[in-house]
Order: sequence, then structure tokens, then C-alpha cells
Amino acid sequence: MWGGRFADGPAAVMREINASIPFDKRMWRQDIAGSKAHAAMLGAAGILSTADAKTISEGLDAVAADYERDGVPDDLALEDIHMLTEARLAEKIGPAAGRLHTARSRNDQVATDFRLWVRDAIDQVGTALGALQDALIARAGEHADAVMPGFTHLQSAQPVTLGHHLMAYHDMIARDRSRFADNRARMNRCPLGAAALAGTSFPINRDATAAALGFDGPTSNSLDSVSDRDFALDYLMAATQCALHLSRLAEEFVIWASQPFGFVAMSDQWSTGSSIMPQKRNPDAAELVRGHAGRIAGCMTALVITMKGLPLAYSKDMQDDKPPVFEAHDLLALSIAAMTGMVQTARFRTDRMRALAESGFATATDLADWLVREAGVPFREAHHITGRAVKAAEDAGIGLDTLPIETLKGIDDRIDERVYDVLSVDASVASRTSHGGTSPVRVREAIAAARAARAGEKK
Repeated sequence: MWGGRFADGPAAVMREINASIPFDKRMWRQDIAGSKAHAAMLGAAGILSTADAKTISEGLDAVAADYERDGVPDDLALEDIHMLTEARLAEKIGPAAGRLHTARSRNDQVATDFRLWVRDAIDQVGTALGALQDALIARAGEHADAVMPGFTHLQSAQPVTLGHHLMAYHDMIARDRSRFADNRARMNRCPLGAAALAGTSFPINRDATAAALGFDGPTSNSLDSVSDRDFALDYLMAATQCALHLSRLAEEFVIWASQPFGFVAMSDQWSTGSSIMPQKRNPDAAELVRGHAGRIAGCMTALVITMKGLPLAYSKDMQDDKPPVFEAHDLLALSIAAMTGMVQTARFRTDRMRALAESGFATATDLADWLVREAGVPFREAHHITGRAVKAAEDAGIGLDTLPIETLKGIDDRIDERVYDVLSVDASVASRTSHGGTSPVRVREAIAAARAARAGEKK
């Protein structure tokens, strides 16, 4: 390719370090699509003859069929998917293939292909996350009334419902989907036609290629067009946040599946055994989702560091933009699929959840609130009174709801028998009727709204 300028070929190590075909070959569909759009535009603009444009398009289809059937070979001499495709096209149609690169550089070509690939990746992730949302909604609907302990600092805090807990993750995933959607909308401008960095003197129609490839329009600055990787960083940052949410849910499954908690029994599909301890059922799928989050965050950091000091416009460092995006996407897709499967098949032990909710004085805040509401006690004083009641129950080895009224009156004579209406875990969760609260009424409303939103998306 460099024969007009260089007398000698590259050293073996240079050939290997310079080649990106081992990883960028996965963009072959995007490369074919971009080249077909470019050829069609060149023909329509009269830059290529109608015959050459047609021959090139048909030749690209033939190359695509070869790739689909046989895969893409790792030809290091041709460096990347762009040069490989051009070489294969020349084998198919002869000299006309050399006209395809008119008014185009590999700089704008790769920027376009990569945007197309990331856009497709965002669509795939959006679909997968939608399936995870559906799984969370379904399981939350089954357990809208199931009482469990809510935690802060991993200590029993206040009772909530399992449905409410699962819907918290639904809302996290909804925000993740919105981040990917924002990324897609922001990146949907076409770099093709920016050429190497300065545009081209040929009378090209950038609006036509942008429209043919499903972009909202062309990018506005040729320098930025070939050097921008914001879209890849946006994808990695959204992927990292999503992976963190998946990791938090995975961590809860790991904790809940442990014998001291016993909140969930993982299905055989998402568990493994031990090579030496036959009794073990290990939540390895959840642990791997948790581990993948670190690797995805590492991919994001890698591209941030690659891009941080690059002057305009294109630099060869940017060849390393794709591996972290590809790796993160593959890991995220696996994590979403695994987490969806775990949510769908988990057997939640709601009896165990209720027992633990009842054992941790989780309705203490309800006693304090009752004192404020019914006895007019300032909250700070009510907090102190409730602390004494908790200590009395702890010393007696019983729950707050079974503490004798005489004991409660001995702590503060403003307490009367009505207090027992709020001291059970069921009464506690039922009372949390504020918007977004854990009351089963509110949980069912949230589930209904989420189902309606998903139904609207699927139309």
C-alpha cells in the first residue's frame, strides 16, 4: 500500500504492532455498509460512473457473502478490515475497486465504521436490559407483599417488601438504558466525507451518505470528525455504570444465597459445585458478574488514558480505541444475560426474609413516628424513648411488638395500647404510603407503571 513512498517493507514486529485486523474484523458488516453508501453517493454525484458504482456495490455484496460464509482472515499484511475488504473487492471486480476510496480516507472510514458498530451495540444492550427489566417486574409482582428486612450498613433497618427491593434495581436499569439512549442520540452524526482531516475537494454529498447509513446528518467539523471518540467513551461510561448496578444486584444474590441469610436458592443453571465439597452450591454466575464490573471499568479507564493527550487530528494511538470497547461490550452482554437468568429462576425464601425482618427491631422507627404523631412528642425525644424500648426488648429477648404495655408505659406513660397497631412488620410496610414508598399499594402502582412503560416501548 505504501509502495509509492517507501522502498522497503515493514519489519516483522512493525507489521504485527501496526495490524488491527485481529480485532477490527468484527466491524466487517459496518465496513461493507459504509463502503456501499459511499459508492452509491459517488455514483449519484457523478464522481464515479454509474457502471462502476453498480459493479462496486455488487462486488461488496460478494465480499460480504464470503465473510459471512468463511469468516474474516487475519491478514496482517493488509493491516485492517478496511484494506482487507478493498483487496478482496479488487479480487472480485478488478481495477474498478481502486475507485472506491475516492474522496475518502481510512480516518473518516474507521470513524464511521466504529460509530455504526457502537450504535448497533447500544441497540443490543437496550434490548437485553429491557428483558432484565421485564424479569425484575415479573418477580416484583409475585412478591409485592413479601416482607423482608431493609438494610443500611448491612444492618437491619426498616422492613420493606421484596417487590420494592427488586423494583429499585428496575429503576437503576431504566436509568442505564436512558444513558445508552442519550449516547446513541448524541453520536448519531456521520463522519464520512471528512476524509483524512480537512474534507475533500470532490463534490460529495455528505447528507446522502449520512441518510443512507441511518444517521441524523453529517458531522460539522472535519478535524473533530476523524479524531472524536467521545461516542466510544460515552458507551464505556454507560457500560461501567450499568455494570456497577449489575454488580450490586449480583452481590446481593451472593449474600442472600449464603447459609446465614438463606434468602434465595439459586437454580442449578446458575450455580456450580465444589471439586472437593459435595454439599456446595456456589453462586459463581453472580460472582462473575461482580468481577466483570471491574474489567469493564478498566476498559473505560484504558480509553480515557489513551485519548487524554492526543492533539488533533488522527493519531495511531487511536487504533487502540476498539479493543476496550469490544471487550466491555462482550462482558456486559454476558453479565446482563446471566443476571436476567438468575432473576428469572431464583427461588426467593420469603419465610426466611420475614423471620429476619421480625427479629431485628426493624419497627423501631414506627414507634418513634407514633410518639410524634399520636402523643405530640418531638422527634428527637421520641428517638430517645424508642431507644430505651429497643433495649428493654433486647434484654427480654423479645420483639418490640410483644413488649408488654406495662413495660412501654414504664418507659413513657404517653404510650398506650394503640401503639401495637404500628409495631408489626406488616403494619410498618403498609404505612409507608408516601410516593415511592414500600407500601404494597405503592409497589403495585410502580409495577403497573413499569409494565405500561415497557408495553409502550414494545409497540
